[in-house]
Amino acid sequence: MSTSPLSDELSFEDGRAVPRPAEGIWPGLQDPGENRLRMTVARGLLRAAVRRMPMRLVWPDGSLEGAGGVGSPTLRLIRPEACFTRIGRSGLIGFGEGWMVGDWDSDDLVGILRCFSEHIEELVPRPLRRMRRFYDRGQPREEVAEDAAVSQENVHRHYDLSNDLFTLFLDESMMYSAAWFAGPVGADGQHLEPLTTAQHRKIDGILDLAQVTDGARVLEIGTGWGEAAIRAAQRGARVTTLTLSVEQAELARTRAQAAGVSDRITIEVRDYRDAVGDYDAVVSIEMIEAVGAAYWPRYFRTVDRLLAPGGRFALQSITMPHHRLEATKSSYTWIHKYIFPGGIIPSVEAIEQTLARHTTLRVAERRTIGLDYAETLHRWRATFLRHEPEVRALGFDETFVRMWDFYLAYSEAGFATGYLDDWQFGVARA
Repeated sequence: MSTSPLSDELSFEDGRAVPRPAEGIWPGLQDPGENRLRMTVARGLLRAAVRRMPMRLVWPDGSLEGAGGVGSPTLRLIRPEACFTRIGRSGLIGFGEGWMVGDWDSDDLVGILRCFSEHIEELVPRPLRRMRRFYDRGQPREEVAEDAAVSQENVHRHYDLSNDLFTLFLDESMMYSAAWFAGPVGADGQHLEPLTTAQHRKIDGILDLAQVTDGARVLEIGTGWGEAAIRAAQRGARVTTLTLSVEQAELARTRAQAAGVSDRITIEVRDYRDAVGDYDAVVSIEMIEAVGAAYWPRYFRTVDRLLAPGGRFALQSITMPHHRLEATKSSYTWIHKYIFPGGIIPSVEAIEQTLARHTTLRVAERRTIGLDYAETLHRWRATFLRHEPEVRALGFDETFVRMWDFYLAYSEAGFATGYLDDWQFGVARA
């Protein structure tokens, strides 16, 4: 990995330049380009937006504008022309890139992003929103998960960054999905419960929805680092769990061995589409977001095919409101470019409609834990920033650290404001 700050080398994949965060490669990031018209339009849009939001914009000369008062989130412009040029060129992708390279800064990044999340419908005037199809380039075709090879490359670019990196900020369960909190709340509104306890409650909730008991044959789609499979095996189930991440599979095997249940768990580096067998229960925790909207029918048909008569399917999924899904499902976002290539978040309606149209399965039970995800992300981000020296020691550069800070803050803001939600579904045959 390159440890040089703000590296701007080129990385080519199938003839196109792509970011390689783990290697410190950021194609084109240092050059905001030149377009006075777009810069001027972006500056006008942002200034108009902050006048309607409870935040403040601070210019390099110290002048202030915005509807926020003292103590409200403050966005400090460091290099205004570069910042506005990036936004004018690529919208919210450019906004995130401006943070990555230090064109703007804030002591309350989550607060800034919460403002934008709460006022997302107001950021761009309605006439410009109608022109989305003309300026939104859409996801690159080569990142859409048409087959196992594409899916594996998309997974590799995030989950194979480094097991050591994830170990630095996740709790001992190594669960990289929403926890489910209960119990007392402190004066700051945060739960007092340990994160590992909340993660185990989440897993147990999913296993209960799938009715996993002693002797059950269980298929897990999306292994993570193995904790859900381990807890299912501890119930006496026999588990086959699928992942496309070689690094995750290796650590999951080690963890299953340490837990004393490796004889009950089979970990396969295999695409869900290639799964075979007959199972009493299928579980999948926040994996559907990587499938792609065009392939949701195949994903659910695969579950339907693998589920034995009387079996249950338990799904945990991040969701967004259906109208936002319809408006943005073809969009290419900052998250796609830098964090989760090829991903798309479904809505509750999209899940229910796809099940109804393409399978014999229907949602029988459900619960939301979206606000719990905001708490989970708050803890992850605090731990990540606390371990920043260790992150750098692994070889990750300044741009990477700022990118992940933005990613975790962006996600926390989305769940805290309800722009994003997270649901557990118990699914049975109709």
